[in-house]
Amino acid sequence: MSEPIFGRLLTAMVTPFDDEGKLDLDKAKELAAHLVDDLSNDGLVISGTTGEAPTTTPREKFDLLSAVKAEVGDRARLVAGVGTNDTAASVELARQAEQAGADGLLAVTPYYSLPPQDMIVDHFVAIADATSLPVILYDIPHRTGRPIETGSLLELASHPRIRAVKDAKKDLNASSRVMAETDLQYYSGDDAITLPLMAIGGVGVVGTSTHFTGRRAHEMIDAFCRGDLAEALRLHRMLLPVFTGVFATQGCMMVKAGLAHQGMSVGACRPPLRSAPADLAGAFGELLDSTDL
Repeated sequence: MSEPIFGRLLTAMVTPFDDEGKLDLDKAKELAAHLVDDLSNDGLVISGTTGEAPTTTPREKFDLLSAVKAEVGDRARLVAGVGTNDTAASVELARQAEQAGADGLLAVTPYYSLPPQDMIVDHFVAIADATSLPVILYDIPHRTGRPIETGSLLELASHPRIRAVKDAKKDLNASSRVMAETDLQYYSGDDAITLPLMAIGGVGVVGTSTHFTGRRAHEMIDAFCRGDLAEALRLHRMLLPVFTGVFATQGCMMVKAGLAHQGMSVGACRPPLRSAPADLAGAFGELLDSTDL
C-alpha cells in the first residue's frame, strides 16, 4: 500500500482550557507532543468536533493551530477543522488555517440547515477552491442530519484538492463503491470500524480513543498493511472496548476525563458540554488501566 496523504493514524485532538475556561496553549503543545512522540500519531486534527470547534472563536482556532504547528509541525501533519453550516465562514476559516500553517483541511457536511445534495457539493467546492490545501470531507450524518450521498462523493472526487473522506457514516457498501470508483482516501471516523474499513480499501483512522490507543492502533494498522491479519484482529479485539468506551457520552468529555485520570488535566469542556459524570469517568479510567496500551 502507498503511504496516504495524511499518514495512517491521526487524532482529533481535544482543546485544552484552563480553570477559567480560557484556551491553554502551553497544555495544547504538551498534549500534541505526547500524541505525536509517545502515541505514534502521524497527524492531528485541530479544532474538529472533539476539539470543541463550535465553542471556540476564529482567533482561538488560529492561535491553537499556530501553537501546535510550532510544537510538532516538523514531525506531524496538521489538519484544521474548518467546517460550519455557513459557507462564507468556512471559507474564511480555511484561508485562516492556511495562513497558520495547516497541512490540510477537514470540512464537515453543513449541519442543521439540511441543504440538498447539490448545495452540499457547492459548499465543499467553495472550501476547496479557497486555498491550495488538500481537503478531507467529513461524512457524519448522525450529527449533521445529512449524508454525503454516493453521487455527491463521486462528483466531488473530481476536484483536485478534495483528496480524502473521514467516514463516520458506517455504510461499508457505499464506501466500497466510492473507493472503487475514485482515488479518494478513506479514513475511519469511527475508531471501532477502522479495521473493517481498511479491509475494503480504507487507509487509516482519524480517531478519538487514539488519545489513549494511538500506539496500539498504529500497530494494528501496520499489521494489516504487512498482511498479518491475525495480529491486526487480535489488536482490534483488545482495543475494541476502548474504541467504543470513549463514546459512553460525548467523546471530548470522555477524552478529557481519561487524560485527567492519566495525570494530564486539560480542563473541562465548554458549555453546553461540561465534565463527564463521575461514574462514567471512573469506569473509563478503570478500562484504560486494564487495557494493554
